[in-house]
Amino acid sequence: MKPRIFDLNRREVLAGLGGAATGLLGGGATPVATTQLALQARPATLALRPDQTHSPIWELAAASHLGNVHLRRGVRCEVAFRNALPVPLAPVWYGLNGAGVSDPLRGRAPAAPDATEISIISIPNAGTLVADFRLFEDRLKEPARPLPVIADETSRIAVDHDEVLLIEEWRVRPDGTALPPGRDPTDATPLYTLNGRTSFELSASAGERLRLRFINGSQRTVLAIKLGGHDVQVMALDGQPAEPFPARNGALVLAPGARADVFVDAAASAALMLHDGKEARSIGRLVVSGKPEGRTARPSPEPLPSNDLPEKLDLKGALRFDVALGTIEAGWTRTANFSTASDPAFRARTGRTVVLTLKNPAPIATVFHLHGHHFRLLDRLDDGWKPYWLDTLAIEPGQTERIAFAATSPGRWLIESVVTDWAAPRLVRWYAVE
Repeated sequence: MKPRIFDLNRREVLAGLGGAATGLLGGGATPVATTQLALQARPATLALRPDQTHSPIWELAAASHLGNVHLRRGVRCEVAFRNALPVPLAPVWYGLNGAGVSDPLRGRAPAAPDATEISIISIPNAGTLVADFRLFEDRLKEPARPLPVIADETSRIAVDHDEVLLIEEWRVRPDGTALPPGRDPTDATPLYTLNGRTSFELSASAGERLRLRFINGSQRTVLAIKLGGHDVQVMALDGQPAEPFPARNGALVLAPGARADVFVDAAASAALMLHDGKEARSIGRLVVSGKPEGRTARPSPEPLPSNDLPEKLDLKGALRFDVALGTIEAGWTRTANFSTASDPAFRARTGRTVVLTLKNPAPIATVFHLHGHHFRLLDRLDDGWKPYWLDTLAIEPGQTERIAFAATSPGRWLIESVVTDWAAPRLVRWYAVE
């Protein structure tokens, strides 16, 4: 059985529409707004060579939007996914929680080539999200790009600009073509782009407050990003609001797939620097015009509105499971071989707190991703947690981390594990909330 995506059948769609109609007719249910989103998996090109000649890639794009995709928290979204690529694929959503969220374990199979599938998803939380088909990387003939998606808060956020900054990693061969991950990168050169460009500029006026939504769209490398000469306030991680805190030394460290929303008050032009663990390089520039004279200093930002995740987790009464990352012997498999007939990594009852002890036996860092829920990173003494939620975590070689989450979303959900090596395969398992 291949990886599958959640999709309501006709009966469920009609039942949902009937429930909405009941609310509109005064039957007691609250009506839910519905919006449409057309997505397409398609071939594309990107300028990855010094002479700006374009290289072939695959991408997930929004056929129904100009610019960034904006949805609103609380709406129901009808997604029309068109697969214009020669392999079966499905969009996988990163950052959304809840039983009504598209998940590759549930419903019908991925869309066949030249097919269009309609699905219904809910948008229960605001935040920086990603729609992506690269979970199916064993099928991909070309390197691929994900699609950033913004789920807007229901109230206005006091910023002057809201910008998505998608950082992507490529392995470029001598002939200028790019190599998909999971392949031997010998003779390929690492290259990074920001919003699809090897040279990127973001313009602002002095004193303006910027909301910068950083996405580490690379698939194998932990990246550090730094904007020189500015105070960087972290407001959200992996699509969930955090208690605002300053980035340490002004730098963000993001695992592959991780996201960070930060507020920056534009002061002066500065380079945006990236470090991939081997060398630092400039990947963009903030260009600030004018002078801040006459503008009063902005007050410290208020926390972003809550997405209603639980304030407390019952660690004493938690279910506890050990999960060794990234080994076939521990039940992990490549996505092409995945089957729900395999044993789950763990099972939990709805409403219970789950604590996972994640062990990385690999000699290099390994990245863990949890679908269906966000988690807290626990303190070493098991007496508390960090003041933010995550869905993605990089674990150092030979180290162990513990995470906790409230099992509020019934269903079968994926967990992912991949070591930070371009040639390494992406591995998956599943867990059940019943």
